[in-house]
Amino acid sequence: MKVFIAEFIGTLTLVLFGCGSAVLAGGDVGQLGISFAFGLSIVAMAYGIGPISGCHINPAVSFGAFVAGRMTPKDMLTYWAAQFLGALVAAGILYFIASGKAGYDLATNGLGQNGWGDGYLGEYGLTAAFVFEVVATFIFLVVILGSTSKGAPAGFAGLSIGMTLVMIHIVGIQVTGVSVNPARSFGPAVFVGGQALGQLWLFLVAPLIGAGIAGFLAKQDLTVKND
Repeated sequence: MKVFIAEFIGTLTLVLFGCGSAVLAGGDVGQLGISFAFGLSIVAMAYGIGPISGCHINPAVSFGAFVAGRMTPKDMLTYWAAQFLGALVAAGILYFIASGKAGYDLATNGLGQNGWGDGYLGEYGLTAAFVFEVVATFIFLVVILGSTSKGAPAGFAGLSIGMTLVMIHIVGIQVTGVSVNPARSFGPAVFVGGQALGQLWLFLVAPLIGAGIAGFLAKQDLTVKND
């Protein structure tokens, strides 16, 4: 239960403040500010709930850890449940707050949902969006699995992981809005519906592929060292 609550709170924080920076303050802080909001959310939660759950707050991270042999299927499903629920509640809170401003319209202003194609930010195509999400998640998981391994310097994992997420957002916001996290995409898409919900499949599948590859490589490296 402690782990479930920790992952719920952590994912809620990431989605609320990450997506919230785009919806409530995007015009003031710009792409760089949004990137840091996502990254700093990770840094804060890494030190806040890391000792309890490891601060996955991302189904792709849990899947990568599972593939790498660091968690059981049962634990992964528990993490997933907490993460998706946390993201959904965060999107609901963000919608409630955003609706408090005159002129806000869900269909027009959205909730920081991910997407691609005509009318979405840089209007990148499906292939570019899919490749970006796979590669970015792979790199993200390489950093996470490496930073949290036994040989990594103690105490710096949260910072390295958070700054990697900032880097990914700086490059990729115009491509997909940056998911690398199925739960982060799920929450806003459920409320926005329409195209966001129709395109959600990519942000469920691509991050898991990238995370799975990183987890597989991490497991092979561990196997080689053990041999």
